[in-house]
Amino acid sequence: MKRLVPIALVVFLFAMSSFANPKPAVPAESGALPPVAPIYGPSNPAPLAGHEPGVKRFASVVGLDPAKEKLYRELHAEVWPEVVAAIRRANIVNFNIYVTEIAGARYLISTFFDYIGTDPEKDFGSIALDPVTRDKWWPLTDACQIRLPGTAAGAQWRPMEQVMHLP
Repeated sequence: MKRLVPIALVVFLFAMSSFANPKPAVPAESGALPPVAPIYGPSNPAPLAGHEPGVKRFASVVGLDPAKEKLYRELHAEVWPEVVAAIRRANIVNFNIYVTEIAGARYLISTFFDYIGTDPEKDFGSIALDPVTRDKWWPLTDACQIRLPGTAAGAQWRPMEQVMHLP
């Protein structure tokens, strides 16, 4: 039985690695908003509160090139076994990616994935050690995405902050 893993996970992990190739950002429509501090409560627990011990959730967003959406979907319909293995070795489970259209632009939304390891930087970076993922998979999938304004240098996906969680 084949295990399927959405490409967005691989792309997000690629963004976490030092091998990311920055793409031109989508033009910003307005200036950056001022930061707002997190507010924690019963429906937005502090990080790791209410989660299984050792589980941390990550979510992110990236633009999707509409001209390459078909290819992106085809690649994710049957993720290569080497890529799946690299993701699993990095202690990543329960990964979800959605596509949506907002104001005429397409976006990939990684609702969240669960990280069950103890050193995310090391584990996420380990995916770049897999030559199939790094040299074949990422170049295909990365070319389907558009970096968003405010995405960190060297990253592909822009991280999102959790503001509500109801287990």
